[in-house]
Amino acid sequence: MPGPGGFPGGPGSFPGGPGSFPGGPGGFPGSPGPAPFPGGPGPAPGGVSPPGAPETPPPSFIPAMPTTALFAVDPGSIRRCINRYVYIWQDNGDSYWMFLTFVGRNSISGFRWYGTAPFGFWLFFGLDLRRIRQFTCF
Repeated sequence: MPGPGGFPGGPGSFPGGPGSFPGGPGGFPGSPGPAPFPGGPGPAPGGVSPPGAPETPPPSFIPAMPTTALFAVDPGSIRRCINRYVYIWQDNGDSYWMFLTFVGRNSISGFRWYGTAPFGFWLFFGLDLRRIRQFTCF
């Protein structure tokens, strides 16, 4: 018989007890528990790299920005960097390591490194090609 909240298990509770959603106390059998908050050391939140992300951090150095001035990044010029580490300098001053997995007509995507190697994590990321000031890949 359902409890007063309409669900079996008690007043207003989800089956299994109060607050029992997947990953929480009383959650589904075999659930891993809550993932840690992003920003802690490790390959990714929860300690597992997202599918397709590198298993290792990016290089521990920051490369020198190329001296040639780009007017625009062409998809063909950055396509050679697919499945490689790429250092990106954006037009807004941001710069970071990325592991590139896709190049489209107007954008790129892959995994951006958040943190300082070796402590950080990869998150899936996309960027408009018009936002890239310079790039170099390794």
